[in-house]
Formats: sequence, structure tokens, C-alpha cells
Amino acid sequence: MSSLVDRRAAFRALHQSGCFVLPNPWDGGSAIRLAKLGFKALASTSAGAAWALGRADGEMSADEVLAHLRFLVGVTDLPVNADFESGFADSPEGVAHNVARCIDTGVAGLSIEDRLGAGLYPLEEAARRVRAARAAIDRSRQDVILVARCEAFWLGQPDLDMTIARLLAYGSAGADCLYAPGIKELSVIERLVKSLDKPVNANLSGTGVAVADLAAIGVRRVSVGGALARATWTAFDGIAAKLASAGRLPG
Repeated sequence: MSSLVDRRAAFRALHQSGCFVLPNPWDGGSAIRLAKLGFKALASTSAGAAWALGRADGEMSADEVLAHLRFLVGVTDLPVNADFESGFADSPEGVAHNVARCIDTGVAGLSIEDRLGAGLYPLEEAARRVRAARAAIDRSRQDVILVARCEAFWLGQPDLDMTIARLLAYGSAGADCLYAPGIKELSVIERLVKSLDKPVNANLSGTGVAVADLAAIGVRRVSVGGALARATWTAFDGIAAKLASAGRLPG
């Protein structure tokens, strides 16, 4: 088993140049299978983890998410990036406290969203939350990547200029990597990348493009969110429904 120091150093090195794929397992089996396929790092998915418990995305507690992250870190030698939602706290101090707990699970990176319910935190408050997460990482003296997410497109607010302004503020507040999930058009992702001064994460889901297309426009890392978990559960539901209705399995 590689040390956490080595995993974190390897993860940071991946952010220096090129483009890498960061698939999202939701349990031990999916993490181990992805590692065997040769991926260089993994990222948790809040949706996939919740679905595995029979819940909706966002219904896991901080303690449950921390236990899940500790488990993922323990079943693979790969660096793990945590989908840490909105930090499980409203105040910057609460975010900092929970980020410190997240670091203790052994993750190599973690993301903080600017989502507040169905909307967004005011920009200055959102930036303070990122700054608090940065301070917690710095106090830990652990080489953990901080990802700041703007959820505007994800929440049906496709304002690219606002998204760019927010992400620039989060970069200034100490984020190492920036992410705006929900953008589908390659040209829009390219404008985002060219407007930012930090490595950018893009979500491949629903874009209809290949990783190579995202790499060509400067995206540093590519994740898939809950796509793998969704595909698995969709297949499961179809097979189980046939078993329930026809008493047989698909041929």
C-alpha cells in the first residue's frame, strides 16, 4: 500500500500538465475495478454514494460521508478526490472544521461547492468558505488539492460570465482547481478554460464528446460524476424488473 504522502504528491503532479480522467466509484467494488483498469486517480460521487444507501443525493450526513471516504481510501492505492458537497456547514468556520476532518480520512483532494439549497451562496460568502477550506488545508500541512465548484449551470443558471467571475474569486481565495459542472457545450467549456488561471475539471457526462476533445481545449482533469453509478443502477433496475414481472433473467 502506497503512503498517503506519495498518493498526494502523485495527485498534485497530475494537475501540473496534460489531462487525466478521474472516474467516480461509489463503493469498494467499483473503486477496485476502476483501479484495475489503469486510471491514475479516483473521485467519490455524492450521488452514487447516496444511491448505494437507498437515498437521494445530498441526504448523507457529514459523518456518513467521512466514513465512506475513509473506506474508499482504504481499498485502493490510488489518490482519492472527495466530493465534499458544500462542506456540511453554513459558516466558514464550520467548513474549515469539516475540511480538517475530511483531510484526516486520507483523501488527496476535496471539492467545496457554492450551492445553498436551490441557489448559490452570495459571492463574498462563497469565497470566504473557500478561503476557510484553504486555511484548514494549510494548517494540516498535508498536500491536499482544493477544488472549488460553481454550481450555477447545474442549478439551471447558465450564466457563463457569472460563473467565470465566481471561479476567479475562488481561485484567488486559494483553490487549486476550478470546476463548473453542468456545462455541456465544448465551446462554452473552452471559453471557461481560457478565462481561468487554474487547472479546470470538466464533467464528461452529457457532453457527447471524448476525453481527447476536452484535453485539446486545455481541460486538466475529466470526471463523470454519478454517470457510472447511474448506468449500473439502471441496468440493475431493468434486470430486477424482468425477474419480478416475468420470473426470468434477460437472455
